[in-house]
Amino acid sequence: MLNSITELLPPHVSDFVQTFPTVDIEKLEEVRMRIGQPIECLFSSKPIYSSALFSEEDSVYFLNQLSQYSMYAFEEELQKGYITIQGGHRVGLAGKTILENGVVKTIRPVSSFNIRVARQKIGVGEKLATELYDQRMGWRNALLIGPPQTGKTTVLRDLARIVSQGTKKIPSNKVAIVDERSEIAGSINGIPQHELGTRIDVLDGCPKAEGMMMMIRSMSPHVLIVDEIGREQDAQAILEARHAGVVVMASAHGRTYEEIAKRPVFKRLLELNAFDRVIELGRVPYPGYVKRVRLANQVATG
Repeated sequence: MLNSITELLPPHVSDFVQTFPTVDIEKLEEVRMRIGQPIECLFSSKPIYSSALFSEEDSVYFLNQLSQYSMYAFEEELQKGYITIQGGHRVGLAGKTILENGVVKTIRPVSSFNIRVARQKIGVGEKLATELYDQRMGWRNALLIGPPQTGKTTVLRDLARIVSQGTKKIPSNKVAIVDERSEIAGSINGIPQHELGTRIDVLDGCPKAEGMMMMIRSMSPHVLIVDEIGREQDAQAILEARHAGVVVMASAHGRTYEEIAKRPVFKRLLELNAFDRVIELGRVPYPGYVKRVRLANQVATG
């Protein structure tokens, strides 16, 4: 599974990553490389460092591998600050930004890389699916919340698969994914790298609000899935989807229902009954653990 990562790394970095036993590799979350610093491998939030440093030459090597020696064709990815590679893994980039008319044009030089290991956990959304599906009413609108690395995207991905494929008790439905950061489907050239079923349409790399409206108009989905909402434009698009009769499943950063209900964008969505359920996720005992499912028809106050 990590071959698509290790084959791009400088040899000594690849060797370091592959020294870990298989049982540990299965828990690998990130590989971080910073010029002048040891390589960091993050296992279940516990970092382990190499004895060797990551050099400027290593950075150039890795960039050439990522861009296939065509930095000109790589400019769009540098502008976004990340690139999705084979297998759905995402490489975040940081360094010196170059602005044009106040907008980031590129990052040159790149001094830091963060490879987030993508793992599809088949079945992680099944228990939640029974909560979100009603035999009489169908799928419920849901907002998944949690701090970073609590499995929001992983659970959304599996819910997309379940809605698309169906189960013995749940019929399959058309699903549209607006994947602005290429994390849910992990698409390469528009083709999802994860197992999502046959009734999935993905709009990759498109801003969420615009993408939601495009999908509603062009793909007639039954369920619309979008990751990490938070802007007013996102809220308006979700309300438009609801008015069009489309079920929305989304995620957002937040620790509790009460916390997000105080933010203006989410307060409005909850007041207007955009979601039927708010699901709080946690990392313990595992990422994607459902801590609490709240009815979303009453806004928390105080």
